[in-house]
Amino acid sequence: MDHIRNIAIIAHVDHGKNTLVDCLLKQSGTFRANQAISSEERIMDSMDLEREKGITIRAKNAAFKYKDYHINIVDTPGHADFGGEVERIMNMIDGVLLVVDASDGPQAQTRFVLRKALEAGAKPIVVINKIDRDNATPHKVLDRIFDLFVSLHATDEQLDFPTIYTSAKEGYAKVDIKQESTTMEPLFDAIIKYIPAPRAHAGVEFKMLVANLDYSDYIGRIAFGKIYSGKVKVGDDAACLHGDKRTTVGKITAIFHFEGLKRIEIPEAHAGDVVGIAGFEDVFIGETITDNITRQPLPFVPIDPPTIQMQFAVNDGPLAGLDGKLVTARHIWERLTKEVRTNVALRIAQTDLPNIFNVAGRGEMQIAILVEQMRRQGYEVLVSRPEVIYHKDDEGRLLEPIEKLFLEIPKESMGPVMENLSGRKADIVQMDHHGEEVTIEALIPMRGLIGFETDLVNMTRGLGVMSHLFHEYGPDRGEIVARKNGSLVSMEDGEAMAYALNMVQERGRLMVEPGEKIYKGMIVGENARENDIPVNPCKAKRLTNMRSQGDGKGIQLDPPLKMSLERALEYIGPDEYVEATPKHLRLRKKLLDENQRKRAAQSRAPKAVAA
Repeated sequence: MDHIRNIAIIAHVDHGKNTLVDCLLKQSGTFRANQAISSEERIMDSMDLEREKGITIRAKNAAFKYKDYHINIVDTPGHADFGGEVERIMNMIDGVLLVVDASDGPQAQTRFVLRKALEAGAKPIVVINKIDRDNATPHKVLDRIFDLFVSLHATDEQLDFPTIYTSAKEGYAKVDIKQESTTMEPLFDAIIKYIPAPRAHAGVEFKMLVANLDYSDYIGRIAFGKIYSGKVKVGDDAACLHGDKRTTVGKITAIFHFEGLKRIEIPEAHAGDVVGIAGFEDVFIGETITDNITRQPLPFVPIDPPTIQMQFAVNDGPLAGLDGKLVTARHIWERLTKEVRTNVALRIAQTDLPNIFNVAGRGEMQIAILVEQMRRQGYEVLVSRPEVIYHKDDEGRLLEPIEKLFLEIPKESMGPVMENLSGRKADIVQMDHHGEEVTIEALIPMRGLIGFETDLVNMTRGLGVMSHLFHEYGPDRGEIVARKNGSLVSMEDGEAMAYALNMVQERGRLMVEPGEKIYKGMIVGENARENDIPVNPCKAKRLTNMRSQGDGKGIQLDPPLKMSLERALEYIGPDEYVEATPKHLRLRKKLLDENQRKRAAQSRAPKAVAA
């Protein structure tokens, strides 16, 4: 047990966490020199979406050997939306490598992940990465990290953290910035020296707290976690102590141990090691696996609740089933149930209507990633605009989730950004000017954040950087005006014609191209004004044998506005859906028939007056 170290790597987005893991795995001799993976970059990001977006979405385990030590390493996501992945991992580890960019310094997410690590009592090692950059200021960054530790009420022992300076890209680490180094050995030595051996008990009954789940088609659900006490062998009788006080008796069918990125089956495992155990189908994260049902469960750290929800509905449009194969309510519900098995931050619920489901999560990006995965797996689904989850206090007043927003913007964009924030009911907490940059810290309702990132990119010409964290549930801040423009809604089924689109584009901005399939109630463009207008994009030019003055003139269509899934979810109004299929993203009204929409609007109006 003294030769095991369990660590997590935590950082803000883009601070070089994955490159550092690559470096540790390669330099510890995990891969053969001629192994294909040894020349790859970002080895831990195994999902397609992770590689495309350049972010980590799911926490993953790996392990390497250094000298006589077995070091288990957990790679965690840097985005606030995937904070649930970070929280549950803290049960598995005894120390963390806090990776901070040598020029950016600690950012919003650095604060979040560090707070979770300090609360769990993990021993931190600060790794200041990217010191080879021209604008690196490692000593200033170190001062800011120390201030961050103090503001998070770290203990004296935690404040006495070791610091390692690295360049993961170049593959070297130093204890002192002036020292010469060509390898990662100073970091390996620091892990062994400063990270304590696992807090575990060898000679007592077997207990393990489940911190992560996976599923295999051959052996069923695999529960990952750290063995807190005792040892376990394949074939042993065991019991699972569930969160709702139920107990399940079973047998250990397989034990997995990590070597590099591979899972190796082993006959037995001992206290302190991070392993995977198969044999329990209904085990969940936070539950305890032990040797018999009379034992006391291990304490479980609860996970922050979801703050945002969307509706997933069965695609009932005229073009349903043309792209995807999995389109029914049963298919969608089974897929959502499967996702919840391994994703602890998501909640799903059925509604009064059999074809609509509520999905709640930490942020719109987390749910957008789920929709994108479903699209790629052949599902068709309608998704509504994100809505925040309200709570009530003891006196019955409405409380809404408030986020802490961190912005870095150029000085010349400050006016429009501040105006936009005031429209979104934000309170500015702090503002710092440094050179041509301005750093703004604000408290903003989560409703106000929906669609803000797109505005920020436009206002700062792509130079603005934002990150946000859940702050608290605060009093409701009143109405926030969402989109200012109405929609151009098709009133016909058919195919978009260039002749018709030429007339439609005079009223606003197009979202479709000639030749695209169109149906009644589909949104084909953005109106320049606030109201919705029915248009006919399928009208063909009537050909006659009369010569006309306009003959032979080419039609000039503006390029259509094409949106990504996340942008589309932010853009749609409360009476609209995004139709996500494997090949298309369409925007449409919830009620496709124009007369039904008018009736619904009339039936809503008197209620508002009476209230």
